[in-house]
Amino acid sequence: MLHQINWPQGFVPGFTDNFASNEVIVAGLTVEQVWKYLVDTKYWPHYYENCSDIKLYDTDSTQLSAEQRFFFKTFGFPVEAKVTEFVAPSAEQPARISWHGWDGEPGTDTRLDVIHAWLIEALPDNRVRILTQETQNGVPAQQLARTLPNPMINGHQDWLNGLVQSAKNNLEV
Repeated sequence: MLHQINWPQGFVPGFTDNFASNEVIVAGLTVEQVWKYLVDTKYWPHYYENCSDIKLYDTDSTQLSAEQRFFFKTFGFPVEAKVTEFVAPSAEQPARISWHGWDGEPGTDTRLDVIHAWLIEALPDNRVRILTQETQNGVPAQQLARTLPNPMINGHQDWLNGLVQSAKNNLEV
């Protein structure tokens, strides 16, 4: 059975200003191998060119965790973020991480609110499924939704491809 993203109220696809969905299924990797490169932000700039200036608040760690606040720049936005779901890999359920990200002052045309969610699950025959989806609200999201080619779809595919390559190559930094 394939699992799906858990969406909080106000961020359900189809009821937001923009939605992006990307998925890969890869043989020869484990959920744990992929998880390592997704939750440790020190790897992100080495395999995903569309992020920079990552900073985790109130910790010296580079590892995301439940409720962790952090900052990074992506798609030209300075994003404040907070982890809203964090489920480490286990035999009983897929790994999950989601964060709420925002930029701009609430109530203004510059405000952008997103939920970026990841699901990583083991499949039969030594395969792993990596699903990433993002919903967005706000005028910037409306503008992104009209942009062709779609920068969210293309950017998140780059993130997925880099994540897979890092796990396959056992990237060290």
